[in-house]
Amino acid sequence: MRRSNLATVVVMAILLTMLASCSKKEDAAVKEKAEKLAADVKAKVEADARALEAREVAIEGYIYAYPLVTMELTRRVLTNVEKPEATRAPMGQVLRVRTYPPIDDHTVTAPNADTLYTVIWLDVSKEPWVVSIPDMRGRFFLFPMLDGWTNVFEDPGKRTTGTGPQQYAITGPGWSGTLPKGVTEYKSPTGIVWVLGRIYCTGTPDDYKAVHALQDKVSAVPLSAYGKPYAPEPGKVDPATDMKTAVRDQVNAMDATAYFKLFAELLKTNPPAAEDAPMVAKLAKIGIVPGQDFDAARLDPAVARGVASAPKPAQDKIMEWLKEGVVAGDFKLERGWLFTTKTGLYGTNYRQRALVTAIGLGANRPQDAVYPTSEGPDILKKYGGERKYVMHFEKGEMPPVKGFWSLTMYDGSYFFVPNALNRYTLSQRNKFKMNKDGSVDLYIQQESPGKDMEANWLPAPPGQFILMLRLYWPTETPPSLLDSTWKIPEVKEVS
Repeated sequence: MRRSNLATVVVMAILLTMLASCSKKEDAAVKEKAEKLAADVKAKVEADARALEAREVAIEGYIYAYPLVTMELTRRVLTNVEKPEATRAPMGQVLRVRTYPPIDDHTVTAPNADTLYTVIWLDVSKEPWVVSIPDMRGRFFLFPMLDGWTNVFEDPGKRTTGTGPQQYAITGPGWSGTLPKGVTEYKSPTGIVWVLGRIYCTGTPDDYKAVHALQDKVSAVPLSAYGKPYAPEPGKVDPATDMKTAVRDQVNAMDATAYFKLFAELLKTNPPAAEDAPMVAKLAKIGIVPGQDFDAARLDPAVARGVASAPKPAQDKIMEWLKEGVVAGDFKLERGWLFTTKTGLYGTNYRQRALVTAIGLGANRPQDAVYPTSEGPDILKKYGGERKYVMHFEKGEMPPVKGFWSLTMYDGSYFFVPNALNRYTLSQRNKFKMNKDGSVDLYIQQESPGKDMEANWLPAPPGQFILMLRLYWPTETPPSLLDSTWKIPEVKEVS
């Protein structure tokens, strides 16, 4: 029993004794005071109970809402420009990222040096948008489409739709109508849509040029303008949008009232899924009803108090899932590598969805990509540039993928590591030097392993570093990471 509850029981017992004594002495004044005190205690106990219940519901609701709120703040930051620029573009306009992130660009953590991004933010709540993708001529590409809850509701790409020219009309909730011939309908469950396209690129000048030509042919137009001359209007810049603070920090800084007010507003065009009905029923207890505004002032004071206390414990609960999720089976920790194959589609696994939003917003379905990460050779040790490591692949046991794989080196803050070779990854496009038995050793260290082995060298920084193994289109039949019939080799420290 909690101390507060025990104290309440003791107080009530004393009051009951007083009442019994008062009745014998027929002391009306004392009896009246005792009855009032008892009523006050009872009211406080009931209020505390309502506050506690509201707090628990609000914590669940916060976790449930986290992806939608985060997506909205991300959208605001990434579209708050008049015209497309290096990393941003207005709503409905195509952002074409032309190079891998520069070595000194710390805008985005864990950047990749494998693909060039082609990104579009859309609002399909008013009318559909038609996205056109050119003939990729056999090149690997992936254009996942995320709804406001971060679910990948469609994932056109080489794996699923082939590499020929494609056109898709992304329609919003409740839309019905006729589409042009040759245009495939993709139904978005929400008004917010994030098309997070990736096109494979080797990073050479010639390949940059080839991919740029493909990016230039990607287009997005509202259905009403399809087949007609179309020029998008300049984007509207909102000076109130915080363009400096990281989105996750912006979300975490919101108090409960601001957070749930925004969430309720977003629900109007980004409705809950049918399977969310139990959560929707719970949210009604704290004044959150789809289609209606949230007004904390209308709440019972005790309920409002409970809701106000929810954000911090909810944030802690989201991040704690990184450890608890391993026990639950949503994450795997094997040979020093942490990864999950439960991304892109989450159902009612709200903590998993919230955590992936927090640490890897925009994650693909596992059939498209998996991103194992390692901070050390085992759970107790961290990688350090003062030591040398080897990652050994037996003959025929390189990462099994149908797309491509890469091993990326990051410093302790998940940014590229400057080095004399300007090499940030090792991948299947490298020509590795094999051992006599056909196996391959990758050397992960600060100093060169020697000229004859530099083809297998991934330069490390002086201090702490992190490794990420990207597997695009991992095989679904053995050997496969997806069914654990292929295991990632451990990274071993060597003398």
